[in-house]
Amino acid sequence: MTSPDLNQAADMVRAAGRLAVLTGAGISAESGLATFRGAGGLWAGQRIEDVATPQAFARDPQQVWRFYNARRAGLATVRPNPGHVALVALEDRLGPSFTLVTQNVDGLHQAAGSRNVLEIHGSIRRVRCTACHARSERPTETLSEMPTCTTCQGLLRPDVVWFGEMLPLDIWARAELAVQDCDCFLVIGTSAFVYPAAGLIMTARDQGARVIEINLDETDASRRVALSLRGPSGVILPELLRLL
Repeated sequence: MTSPDLNQAADMVRAAGRLAVLTGAGISAESGLATFRGAGGLWAGQRIEDVATPQAFARDPQQVWRFYNARRAGLATVRPNPGHVALVALEDRLGPSFTLVTQNVDGLHQAAGSRNVLEIHGSIRRVRCTACHARSERPTETLSEMPTCTTCQGLLRPDVVWFGEMLPLDIWARAELAVQDCDCFLVIGTSAFVYPAAGLIMTARDQGARVIEINLDETDASRRVALSLRGPSGVILPELLRLL
């Protein structure tokens, strides 16, 4: 796959002293994970209010844990795709000048080998105690429908950001700083509909960065970016890497 737009994107990335990337559900969909929105999406047949809010967890933690345990089990059969791998190669090329911000909670970037990953919505591979607030990695462990903390016996919850909750302030601050400082910003597989993550696009543009969107379809961000590349990130990113 070659095109004038792809060559232009390669020129923008090549000229960047600092590169930031924002990824959304689209990149994971290419590994076989259902996307957040749209027909057949992750929430199909399941009301958001029943599985992904603090109120839902307070009302019926077992139902919420059944939902997240099913999601966790599903990760056992999914692997990073060529888009994830290409981002690892970009990080290897740029080192500390590369920052990856992700809305995804599946841990596939780390599984591919990415190191500087800012998970602004958390991770379903981690748990957090509702009593002592201790966090721990439980990536492959089968959890009960009422898992408890090994330290204080408090009820555990998935370490993700639910609807109505604040983003982790330290991670969000690092994400904003990386985007403010970048020369080029890649926006990959995100609907650009969920804020505050979608606001990073305007942050980058206002700071003078060249914003490149990679998505199957037009999104809310398409009219605000310097360049839109249409197609699977698992095809476009390796080709972009080849042109650098």
